[in-house]
Amino acid sequence: MSTTNEKRVSPGTHDQNPPSAGLQAGLKNRHLSMIAIGGVIGAGLFVGSSSGIATAGPGILLSYALVGTLVVLVMRMLGEMSAANPTSGSFSAHADRALGRWAGFSIGWLYWFFWVVVLAVEATAGAKILEGWIPAVPQWGWALIVMLVLTATNLVSVGSYGEFEFWFAGIKVVAIAAFIVIGGLAVFGLLPGVDSEQAGLSNLTAHGGFLPHGPGSILTGMLLVVFSFMGSEIVTLAAGETENPQRAVTKATNSVIWRIAVFYLGSILVVVSLLPWDSKSITDKGSYVAALDSLDIAHAGQIMNFIVLTSVLSCLNSGLYTASRMAFSLGQRGDAPKAFARTTSRGVPRTAILVSVLFGFIAVFFNYKFPDSVFLFLVNSSGAVALFVWLVICFSQLRMRKIIQAEAPEKLVVKMWLYPYLTWATAALIVFVLGYMLTDTEHDGRETVLLSLLVAALVVVIALVRQRVRPAATGAGSGARDDRPGDPTALP
Repeated sequence: MSTTNEKRVSPGTHDQNPPSAGLQAGLKNRHLSMIAIGGVIGAGLFVGSSSGIATAGPGILLSYALVGTLVVLVMRMLGEMSAANPTSGSFSAHADRALGRWAGFSIGWLYWFFWVVVLAVEATAGAKILEGWIPAVPQWGWALIVMLVLTATNLVSVGSYGEFEFWFAGIKVVAIAAFIVIGGLAVFGLLPGVDSEQAGLSNLTAHGGFLPHGPGSILTGMLLVVFSFMGSEIVTLAAGETENPQRAVTKATNSVIWRIAVFYLGSILVVVSLLPWDSKSITDKGSYVAALDSLDIAHAGQIMNFIVLTSVLSCLNSGLYTASRMAFSLGQRGDAPKAFARTTSRGVPRTAILVSVLFGFIAVFFNYKFPDSVFLFLVNSSGAVALFVWLVICFSQLRMRKIIQAEAPEKLVVKMWLYPYLTWATAALIVFVLGYMLTDTEHDGRETVLLSLLVAALVVVIALVRQRVRPAATGAGSGARDDRPGDPTALP
């Protein structure tokens, strides 16, 4: 393993060196395993599922299943590319190689923008919970404390990030597993000491049917739940800082199906079986708190607050890590200031972390000072980035499969199913979801897509102008990458 950021490692080399220059293999297998599991359990699952249930009824299960299938397919494509060429830039570096410098630049900066806005959203959410417990500290004070602590954690070493995330994700996993077991026993009347008259599989059809608002509610439900899946791709960025990145990516990609099936579909099935979907308590208290309350579990609200806080801190921790590694990769490829690609002796991209958290602090300030104008614009203009990322992954994989087959076919240890037909079908579904969002005025879908497209168009224009102005640095405007030593997108 390299001990300084001076040692350059040829991309795709799978000895004990990390594939990205300057970064070190500080993440252990148990860290990455928990990052992979925890990455699909966002705070949005606990907080946002109630609105989805209210909109689609029990049919929300189909919404989650459709989005889950979409994520599985996208992760399979990303796994194919990342197993062949693990890099801290993940899909941005793959897009750079497959589609051109403009694509890697654009999707990399959009993804970075998404996560620095998420930092502000999650810091505020965590601060609200903490202020409720200890009101002596104002909400802005808690937001500041949380951001500073997790910044310090990320600055120490990638191992400290991994350790924090191991425990944060572990709590989420244990909590959801316990919820599914306890709730499942109650649904079938097997939970000792609990006699819930409301619980039963009959709740799936007894209150207006499985689709009380019609088949169209499945699509509307998809719009409400799709963003809670963002984060599953983090494992492919983190894999670049493990001892065996190829094995880590392969394992994470292969396990994504059961993770989504158990944690999303399993827990939501328990919720809509324990309570009628139109129960007022679901919208008033939140789906998981209402489900626990229906079993007369003491302090259910505070228990769920603790779990949500853990999810928020996990999202903050990973958001800062992800934003900084994307900034590092952009700096490494010449698409951001060179300082972003510098690392400390511990392999930490300090400048990339500090710049990311600085913008996170600015966004927190806007959240408190201008919540209904500037901050609302930031949130809406980054809202559809998840779908843009997935779409770029589809088109990158279509091109990268041919490149890998031509240059290093032995690297195809993970393969997309039914290539290229399933890739095209996935891309078509994503475009359909974006198009359907344009018809959604009730849940701000149209505004989110239009503002996100505006920001995306601006970034793409900057990328194209930059490429034209600096043709020598961008392969004479062709978008092709050279295979110079240290090029993070080059295949061996």
